[in-house]
Amino acid sequence: MAAPLDGITVIEIDNWMAAPSAAVILADLGADVIKVEPLTGDPMRGMGRPPKIDDEQAKAYDYGFAVDNRGKRSIAVDLTRDTGQELIRRLVSKADIFLCNLLINRQQKFGLDPDTLLGVNPRLVHATLTGYGTTGPEAWRPGYDVTAFFGRSGIYDAMREGDDGTVPMARPAQGDHTTGLALVGAILAALRLAERSGEGQVVETSLFETAVWTQATDFATTAVDRAPVRRRPRDQQLSATANRYPCGDGNWIVFNMPEPSAWPKFCKAIGQEAWIEDERFASPRERFRNMGELVPLIDAALAAKSRDEWGRVFDEHRIIWGPVLGLHEVASDPQAEAIGLFPEVEHAEIGRYRTVSVPMRFKTADVGPRGPAPRLGEHTRSVLEAAGYSEAEIAGLQAEGAIGST
Repeated sequence: MAAPLDGITVIEIDNWMAAPSAAVILADLGADVIKVEPLTGDPMRGMGRPPKIDDEQAKAYDYGFAVDNRGKRSIAVDLTRDTGQELIRRLVSKADIFLCNLLINRQQKFGLDPDTLLGVNPRLVHATLTGYGTTGPEAWRPGYDVTAFFGRSGIYDAMREGDDGTVPMARPAQGDHTTGLALVGAILAALRLAERSGEGQVVETSLFETAVWTQATDFATTAVDRAPVRRRPRDQQLSATANRYPCGDGNWIVFNMPEPSAWPKFCKAIGQEAWIEDERFASPRERFRNMGELVPLIDAALAAKSRDEWGRVFDEHRIIWGPVLGLHEVASDPQAEAIGLFPEVEHAEIGRYRTVSVPMRFKTADVGPRGPAPRLGEHTRSVLEAAGYSEAEIAGLQAEGAIGST
């Protein structure tokens, strides 16, 4: 089977996780992604959490870096040198997509801005991912997902709970990967337009604006009234059947069922038919008014069984529920296995290992990991040779320090 992006070449100059996650999706879709790294490498190298396994060789593999950089080719280039910048322009002249996360002033400093690169390749799709955008009073500000995506966008504030309003903390790269998906959508649309018109396109997104989009349902109102969003703890939720509860084994379950038709079915499922006629809970309004009393009662009822036992009961009653799984449970989930969420990659030294699939599947196209992540500068020589550099030119660049070891 052919891959959707066979024949597409991507030049990627970025680091950490957001923009690399967009590029790895393009790689999984079949594009030839050339990752340009500084001579010291992407700072994400070596930052990942090692797995808790006994195999020391496998434990030493950089899985955190690999998930966003598998299937790419790496070249090491010093962009502070004119020869390094010229090298990039030479590669871009034959590429389809240029993807970066450099702030606009750094793009201009290194000659990687849209005007310069579209002058080199008029059909290029130039894609940028930043913290806050490339225009406006804070275009200069670096952004990470915890600051630009979760903090600045209001997500953290909306998720506060408890009397002290403690700000929660996201797991690594959640905002990065969400924003990477947004950039991929923009790139594919721009690529289609460039192919049809023959003219290059400039696209961008940011952690900040993607985070706002993920909360569009809230902002649809907040953008109009500009009022603070009310944060509702469990005992103040609008509906008892759209809430979360602990089970007898300490694991949690979440429900999302519309009122009022779900209430009788829910009561029967948990063995509390008397609540259907209880005047305290007889209508959605009464249940809301008495939510502080109702939630502890539901907690007590669910304490009678484990999460998995309740799950079977709820399935029998066609209740819309979901388990609150630990990450380690998701990695062993039969449904995750069935839809291929954790495909395997072949590595020459450690053998096969599991990684994470991009969230898209094609019935008749070859989509998936193309191999492990490259070593720093592993493909510098082969990429330059394919770009027409002679052996003498490559040796000269290396002697000058414009490229890393080949």
